[in-house]
Amino acid sequence: MKTAIYYFTGTGNSLAAAQRIAADLGDAVLIPIASLQSTSGEITPQADRVGIVCPVYDCGVPVMVAEFAARLDLSRAAYTFAIVTMGGMGVSALHQLNGIFRERQGRGLDAGFAVRMPGNFPPLYRPPAGKKCDRTLAAADERLGAIAEAIGCGRAVPPRFAPFSTLAKAISYGSFAKSVHEADKDFSVSDACTGCGTCARVCPAGNITLERGRPAWNHRCELCCACLHFCPVEAIQLHVMRGTEGRGRYRHPDLTVADMRVQREGGTF
Repeated sequence: MKTAIYYFTGTGNSLAAAQRIAADLGDAVLIPIASLQSTSGEITPQADRVGIVCPVYDCGVPVMVAEFAARLDLSRAAYTFAIVTMGGMGVSALHQLNGIFRERQGRGLDAGFAVRMPGNFPPLYRPPAGKKCDRTLAAADERLGAIAEAIGCGRAVPPRFAPFSTLAKAISYGSFAKSVHEADKDFSVSDACTGCGTCARVCPAGNITLERGRPAWNHRCELCCACLHFCPVEAIQLHVMRGTEGRGRYRHPDLTVADMRVQREGGTF
């Protein structure tokens, strides 16, 4: 049974999850959602199983993912699923996708799964490091193995009830979604910047250009913070909440700049 897995990632957790699921299922293709932003109209996957894998932002899905899901035609799919990766709460993101599909398709997800992975929003908390990070990734890998088994069997797994996550999403997600593209106004770059251009290469939204050797943000931000985490000299800071100065950086140990470029420019794994 062929599987199409559409993914969005900022620090690599969701890509690692998608890769693990694809490897376990076999006959699966990974398709970056960011590479489809320049296309218009509905998207009809040529696959029996169709899934979305993405992180949780403010207890919902990234705006780019929500917009993509509204364009997805699932009429040919026998089984649909979603996996969200999260550092804290976020099952409400599965209910969001389920609602989008019900409104668009008249059918919801056949299965929805949440996977705890290293949190990576330094203004809110320090990303885990060392053995703590390793333990979190190992537990996530074990969880993903069980998820792949459920998907492979075609098991129905409705998103579980999550009152606190649902309440948090109701409070915060609307304002997040409304203002996220302008959120890049809170980024800055210090004199430590070397003009290497890594930030521009890893941005899935294609939101960063180099002007006189320094990054400029162009108000298409998804707040994935790839620019922040990938900067080799930590010259980029985000000035919200507690800020990011000295608060650590994170990306999945298997994620590369090349992976991020594939995400924006298109290509499959």
